[in-house]
Amino acid sequence: MVIHRGGCHCGRVRFSVEAPAIIEAQLCNCSICSMTAYLHLIVPKSRFRLLQGEADLTTYTFNTRVAQHRFCRACGIKSFYVPRSNPDGISVNVRCLDPATIESVRVTTFDGRNWEAHAGELAQLSRDVES
Repeated sequence: MVIHRGGCHCGRVRFSVEAPAIIEAQLCNCSICSMTAYLHLIVPKSRFRLLQGEADLTTYTFNTRVAQHRFCRACGIKSFYVPRSNPDGISVNVRCLDPATIESVRVTTFDGRNWEAHAGELAQLSRDVES
């Protein structure tokens, strides 16, 4: 496990996340992820820390209103959010991580268009398990 750092485009929002150097990420085909090219790294909330920019964030919800999409008010980038599939966790956009601590990224696809049938595939990602 390493501490990755990242943030939004303008730099107002910065965070850190504890995750492996070899990242296992999910590429979702749901409507919002497809439009934003979001690449998910889902972690327990205990492994995420907002370092700066809380006042610069705004929240967007839709449909069931469980997912809390957090965007920078200045540049519009969603660098992390609380996902519907893991409301006890955080999904970090791998594309918003600083590259220095990333050894590699392995991408798997997730069928978010058929969310109800596949949401269980992501449930374990927000559980805090000893490494």
